[in-house]
Amino acid sequence: MTQSTAQKEIDWLYSTQFYGIKLGLDNVRRLLGQLGLPKTGQKFIHVAGTNGKGSTCADMHSILKAAGINAGLFTSPHLIHFGERIRDAERMITPEEIAAGVNRLRERVAGWEPHPTFFELTLALALEWFAQRGNPWVVLETGLGGRLDATNAITPEVSVITPIGWDHMEMLGDTLAKIAVEKAGIIKPGVPVVTMRQDAEVMDVIARAAEERGARLTVVDSPWDGKTGLAGPHQRWNAAMAVAALKAAGFVLDDDVISRGLREVQWPARFQKAGGCIIDGAHNVDAARVLAQTWSEQFGEQKADIIFGGVAGKDTAAVMRELAPISARWHFTGFDSPRALAAEALAGIWQGLGCEPRPVTTHARISDALQETKPNARVLIAGSLYLAGEALALFENKTAAFERSAQ
Repeated sequence: MTQSTAQKEIDWLYSTQFYGIKLGLDNVRRLLGQLGLPKTGQKFIHVAGTNGKGSTCADMHSILKAAGINAGLFTSPHLIHFGERIRDAERMITPEEIAAGVNRLRERVAGWEPHPTFFELTLALALEWFAQRGNPWVVLETGLGGRLDATNAITPEVSVITPIGWDHMEMLGDTLAKIAVEKAGIIKPGVPVVTMRQDAEVMDVIARAAEERGARLTVVDSPWDGKTGLAGPHQRWNAAMAVAALKAAGFVLDDDVISRGLREVQWPARFQKAGGCIIDGAHNVDAARVLAQTWSEQFGEQKADIIFGGVAGKDTAAVMRELAPISARWHFTGFDSPRALAAEALAGIWQGLGCEPRPVTTHARISDALQETKPNARVLIAGSLYLAGEALALFENKTAAFERSAQ
């Protein structure tokens, strides 16, 4: 397959984002059934929640790597290029493997009605690659929700529910209890479930679902007390859930293996230091709150020059309000995503909050914003994972490799 042909296959996969997000399991079950996936004997750890899903998945994957287990890891979205979504302990899926897998899927689903979505195809591509790689375990992150998310077609060895908060309310519900019902939909009959202390109404939903399905429930009530490679007190809770989940899945791991895995874990755009800045993909109110707490933990009273970009459909005002106490000035910026809000619209949202005034500038792109930050200022890039990915591509000289995505 030539490079140009391979790119056409990858471009076709991105084009399926046109079909949007369709919650439901009929199509993905049909697709996986025809492909004979997942592979017999392969075991899964399934993770849902509003915040901390990716970090908890990364924690488990890093611990398994420290234990010498070449587990697969499926996450979304990517930051710079698609291959980040599908990897194991040794490497990411290559562009050539993506293209070959997409070509097979494209032929398989030609004429399907309804057509499989981008996420359903991506999951099938991942499961096929994990089977080819012979990964004995796969850590699987949900895309949206849980009950009707494509990943819920898989029966895992353990289900994990990270903190549940306000996000995607238009699809998941307008109360925490309704959102929790969707997330708790990953709990399977007889499959252990792990979570942490949460709001009472959330805990009621999770506990009731676990009891109804005969699933043993473990509630983590204290954070990990060792070092982790990820900054912030919330990451110690994520680490504790990761350890509890691996134990619930039947792993018996030495303490030094667990400690090494958590020390060595890497997960980009979570209070990551890059290009002289802090990059954090916080894009909802709870994530913004812990970002502000982590900033204060790391930098005390020092304020941030915040380069901020956001996407349509989020409670951007609430995110800004959480970050306001750590802000010295705001640089609102556009970025390369079809969902990106205009910088001027973001500035208008800020002005309408009535917070203590801060200097505000608007920019078409992040490179312009970076040029106008104050010398020696602490710079925080936040508001969207898509913006975080664009920033990382810029700092790592990978702008040419940056792949725009809407999902």
